[in-house]
Amino acid sequence: MTTRLAHAKINLALVVGPVSEAGKHEVVTVLQRVALADTIELSVGTGLMVEGFADDTIVTRALTRLATEASVEPHWVVRITKEIPVCAGLGGGSSDAATALQLANDSLASPLSLERLSAIAAEIGADVAFFLHDGPQLGTGDGSQLTPLELPDGFIVVLVVPDDVHKESTANVYAAFDERGGAVGFGERRAALNAALAHTRATNDLAALPLNDLATSPLAGLLRNTGAIRADVSGAGPCVYGVFADSALASAASRELLRFGRTWVTTAIR
Repeated sequence: MTTRLAHAKINLALVVGPVSEAGKHEVVTVLQRVALADTIELSVGTGLMVEGFADDTIVTRALTRLATEASVEPHWVVRITKEIPVCAGLGGGSSDAATALQLANDSLASPLSLERLSAIAAEIGADVAFFLHDGPQLGTGDGSQLTPLELPDGFIVVLVVPDDVHKESTANVYAAFDERGGAVGFGERRAALNAALAHTRATNDLAALPLNDLATSPLAGLLRNTGAIRADVSGAGPCVYGVFADSALASAASRELLRFGRTWVTTAIR
């Protein structure tokens, strides 16, 4: 049996444009891992089985696709121990799928290359490919075209999943974005993001990144009031994050926002 952590991510920026010819929205997003993680255990069995999380579909799909690509029978037993909140915008399912792909690929007599594994990941979900790569990444296209970024690391992140907000489907979130004409000005927002990244050297510089195009939350303002350098919704939400340079401020903010939902204090990692 092999075991690996499947880390959550936050979107330090998410700029969204029009629908491309491929039928997907064009995005530019800054993807950053945090220490909060699920645990994935994988062993070789006689068939494909995923245990520990009854609602899984994405790990099953990823490993079925891997078996087809590698011309083998799917013969893995996976156990998922969840710590990342589900359907929160933190990429838990995508991270689980990518981690299971890596472990299963390592078990093959002839493992696939990272390029072929990344192609499978991109088919499964836009965020899955990110979790196959180290360090923060700039995601473009549908989010699966990745470019490594040099960003400050080790900063503290407070995560808040509000009790009174339920996860909308990603399709509905994008539909609402289209209805309000959200893609207007995409070129300017993309240029502003790239300009901010070019000048990002220290944690305080993250404050200049543009805000999430898809979702907003009043909790972001509360996090900024408690000392967050940057606060925003992650992905399509509903999780809200705050970036802190001071651990005492982060802990105080986490306690303060407990009245609105579940909170975690974690750190950005490479």
